[in-house]
Amino acid sequence: MRGLNIAGLEVRHIGPFDLAIAPGECVVLTGPSGTGKSLLLRSVADLVPHRGQVCLNGRNCDQTPPPDWRKTVALLPSESRWWHDRVGEHFHGYDRGQLTRLGLDPSVMDWEVRRLSSGEKQRLALLRLLSNQPAALLLDEPTANLDRENTRKVESLLMDYKTARNAPLLWVSHDAEQSDRIADRRFLLHENRLTPI
Repeated sequence: MRGLNIAGLEVRHIGPFDLAIAPGECVVLTGPSGTGKSLLLRSVADLVPHRGQVCLNGRNCDQTPPPDWRKTVALLPSESRWWHDRVGEHFHGYDRGQLTRLGLDPSVMDWEVRRLSSGEKQRLALLRLLSNQPAALLLDEPTANLDRENTRKVESLLMDYKTARNAPLLWVSHDAEQSDRIADRRFLLHENRLTPI
């Protein structure tokens, strides 16, 4: 079956969950803090031990080497990690058009990471993620630290990526207006249930 398919997924204290996201579909996940939204994304990305099945276009997570799976089903965490001093050291290549669309100048690649604002880090982490050309995206509040203008830039880039790549997106957001703009379907995670809203 095409798309991102989650069946009987259990991780720690949450689940089991079943969810099918079609190619090119954006599903928004919302719910109170502490209900396990980030944990659910991390389990789909195979970053934490879990039970159940996760498949992308018929390819099973359990039968895929973890580094390969994480490049294909890519997670953008709510807080990005940086391990080198300079921004450019974190990139093996990037799309200059995407960089410009995110409101950033190529000179940012020469900056020290400590100079970056939280919003710049967030946009650059997205650019870094997209440079691997993942087939599916798991997005944990990707615009939480951004103003309205930059939020719209990120939304536009991600919607275009979804369409161009026919990529399924699972997007955690607490912004109802944003959900109205981007979501094909929405689910509430509350009391260990995924409920369509």
